[in-house]
Amino acid sequence: AESGAPRAGLHKMAAAAAEAAAEEQKRLPQRDPESGGDSDDEGDSDSSGDGEDEEKENEAEIQRLEEQLSINAFDYNCHLDLIKLLRQEGELVKLRRARQKMSELFPLTEEIWLDWLKDEIKMASEISEREKVYELFERAVKDYICPEIWLEYAQYSIGGIGQEGGIERVRAIFERALTAVGLHVTKGTALWEAYREFENAILETAQPAPGSVPAPEQQQVLCSQLDKIHTLFRRQLGIPLLDMEASYAEYEEWSEEPIPEATIKNYKKALQQLEKYKPYEEALLGAETPKLAEYQAYIDFEMKAGDPARIQLIYERALAENCLVPDLWARYNHYLDRQLKVKELVLSAHDRAVRNCPWTVGLWIRYLLAMERHRVEHSSISEMFEKALNAGFIQATDYVEIWQAYLDYLRRRVDFTQDSSKELEELRSAFARAVEYLKQEVEERFSESGDPSCTIMQNWARVEARLCNNMQKARELWDNIMTKGNAKYANMWLEYYNLERAHGDTQHCRKALHRAVQCTSDYPEHVCEVLLTLERIEGTLEDWDAAVQKTENRLARVNEQRAKAAEKEAALAKQEEEKAEQRKQARAEKKASKKAKRARTGDKRKAEEEDEGEWGQEEDLYFHYLELPSKRHRGEGDGELPEEDMEVETGLFGRSAPEKADGAANPKEKASASRKDMPKVLHDSSKDKVTVFVSNLSYSMAEPEAKLRELFGGCGEVAEIRPVFSNKGTFRGYCYVQFQEEESALRALALDRTAVEGRPMFVSPCVDKNKNPDFKVFRYSTTLEKHKLFISGLPFSCTKEELEELCKAHGNVKDIRLVTNRAGKPKGLAYVEYENEAQASQAVLKMDGLTVKDHVIKVMISNPPLRRGPEAGRAPQAGRAPLASRHLFGARGKGRTQLSMMPRALQRQSNPVAKAENGMVQNSPATSSEPPAEPKKMSNADFAKMLLKK
Repeated sequence: AESGAPRAGLHKMAAAAAEAAAEEQKRLPQRDPESGGDSDDEGDSDSSGDGEDEEKENEAEIQRLEEQLSINAFDYNCHLDLIKLLRQEGELVKLRRARQKMSELFPLTEEIWLDWLKDEIKMASEISEREKVYELFERAVKDYICPEIWLEYAQYSIGGIGQEGGIERVRAIFERALTAVGLHVTKGTALWEAYREFENAILETAQPAPGSVPAPEQQQVLCSQLDKIHTLFRRQLGIPLLDMEASYAEYEEWSEEPIPEATIKNYKKALQQLEKYKPYEEALLGAETPKLAEYQAYIDFEMKAGDPARIQLIYERALAENCLVPDLWARYNHYLDRQLKVKELVLSAHDRAVRNCPWTVGLWIRYLLAMERHRVEHSSISEMFEKALNAGFIQATDYVEIWQAYLDYLRRRVDFTQDSSKELEELRSAFARAVEYLKQEVEERFSESGDPSCTIMQNWARVEARLCNNMQKARELWDNIMTKGNAKYANMWLEYYNLERAHGDTQHCRKALHRAVQCTSDYPEHVCEVLLTLERIEGTLEDWDAAVQKTENRLARVNEQRAKAAEKEAALAKQEEEKAEQRKQARAEKKASKKAKRARTGDKRKAEEEDEGEWGQEEDLYFHYLELPSKRHRGEGDGELPEEDMEVETGLFGRSAPEKADGAANPKEKASASRKDMPKVLHDSSKDKVTVFVSNLSYSMAEPEAKLRELFGGCGEVAEIRPVFSNKGTFRGYCYVQFQEEESALRALALDRTAVEGRPMFVSPCVDKNKNPDFKVFRYSTTLEKHKLFISGLPFSCTKEELEELCKAHGNVKDIRLVTNRAGKPKGLAYVEYENEAQASQAVLKMDGLTVKDHVIKVMISNPPLRRGPEAGRAPQAGRAPLASRHLFGARGKGRTQLSMMPRALQRQSNPVAKAENGMVQNSPATSSEPPAEPKKMSNADFAKMLLKK
């Protein structure tokens, strides 16, 4: 076809492609080789100073980025910034070198490849340069399956049809593109159309001149070309693609012959399939990034259909948008390993997985297994393992896992029928290197080896004993294991005993068990039982007697130690109970004292009012106040008022507030008084779905109902707001907001932690915990989150915007949460969430120990400690129980937000057990049978002396 067809049309196509490339070349920033600056007349103008300054700043920034990459070559964002600056400055040689380095470390995104390819196309004029562009395209299509890159590749290849074999090369590229992305429901049509346009252009060049009769050879070329276009139409119409109807109509118009029945049948079948695909495509179109749930649903659908080509395509589409999701790569590679098993395809996917997510050890392990499964050369597998060691895992245990996977591979290479071999020596050398690597490299970085049980050394010992028949080396290894703090565990001794039992002798078994009986501290009874069983089966009478005596002595010591520990624990528990009783008595006496003092204050006030002749109304109000039903607290009498009400009535120091005349009464007091007689409204649990619970509001809020109706009015129609008041009519800081519709209640949850009168308002679902005991409002994760950082030591003045500005230099920040107390005051802590684990790890390396406003911050991966109840903690030390109790429960045994106004120096004196100067222990006031004496008044000098003694 190439030799017989006229080439005028083909040369026109090639000329058009070359002209387009030349136009793009003109748009590329040019550098003056003489001066090194832009070849622009404005360089000689008066405004050139600003341009020179900007150029110097860019050059300095380029130098800084290059130095940073020399320190850490895996800084993805640094690569992007450098490429952007070099492209802006027109530094083409440096730009090409920077892109090359980045592509060696990471798969490049579609946008980066297209920019690179377009820049190279502009500069490629010679045939040799065009071949380099072809090589670049080949690298680009291997990173991700992108329709746009394939289409650009095919269109660029059309510019070379004038060369020998050019047409066949274009066709080969188009066919590969259709194999890769021709099934793409939304973007595949563009490739099919471009392929048909190319073949139609060739058909035009093969047409005879007007008025002439085509020769037989020319007629044959025309028929062959028409068949190619017919075949393309029929192939396309059998695939479910968007706008299939337009393609079918175009075929009807183009074809001079009726469309075959088989083609119509395939077309209708593809239309039916398209209807099944449309919901998934529409879900992807309407979803927000990262669309993982939508892609997973699409993948599940394709897996049920079972078409390998379509399954591969949907996985590749999902990975193009979620290339930093390790689980997605793992599922894709698992499918390729188990189903397709095509070597090039499998290894390419594994390679892209570890380049995208190098911090995930599981992907590296699967890659090594795949390379071994497809019989890749040993040198390549070893090289890949070395890359894995340099990948920068974020946990010490990850290094143990990758070493174990590599050692397993080396073990499978060894022929153990031979006494010695090169593979066996390499395996032993690798075991020794692994132990040393964990001890030196890993411990230095993580302060732990990641292998406390010495599993690698255990496996080494098993290989030596079972496969190499070298029990002497196995014993040396186990002796080394026991010296690393494992001698106190029974399971470690029994592992060694079982190895000796299988491959050693009875003498070493007996020796190991005797040492185990002496050293084991967790399950000594089990070890003693194993020793007695051994002697019962194989030992002499002397051996039996020695074993019985050793086990009896050991168990006697163990029982004695346990009895002492139990006594000590019981004594501590009893001491805690006594101290709790003393604190309870002290609280009761303190309340009684406050009550008596308040009563005396009330008598004095009544006497004054009686002298003024205006005592009647006040007296009625006072006695009405005393007769109010009170909320009973632990340790209070039946007739006592709640502590909260006592503090409001008598103030912080027991003095009553000055009274006001009726005309000057506080409006808030009037509102409180008006709420006393309001009937209580019980909560209707049947309306929980349309109700939210609002808490942490200010107690001093004057009109909570009006305030909250204004706040929640934007969420939907508010049916009712039920603030909760105390028996005195004061607002208790929480309420229920009931809406007309459930959607309004869901929208109201978005107002959680909104600042209201200087405090963060808490908004949570209204759930009856009696019916749903497992419901928890707490929304933040309490497990390891590798993509989230925990930052401590921040200055209290640090804002969210300032922290975001600091963190975004190391990756894309998704969320920042500054930790505050219930009053909304910052605590100097923050959580920063990045898009992926790599960015978080980079931020830890760069930000830990950084100084922010004269504060040195600490940055680490978020891994909150397990939440433990008070009973799970350690027993407090003797003499420190009161302080520990105050620290946990507050000054009055309640929430920590209730502050104690007593100085800490005096709190330490409240210890009921105090030592006198002569060494005798005095009775505490709380335990004495005599009534408590009135505390002696102390002057400022007395306070100073006391504090100086401390």
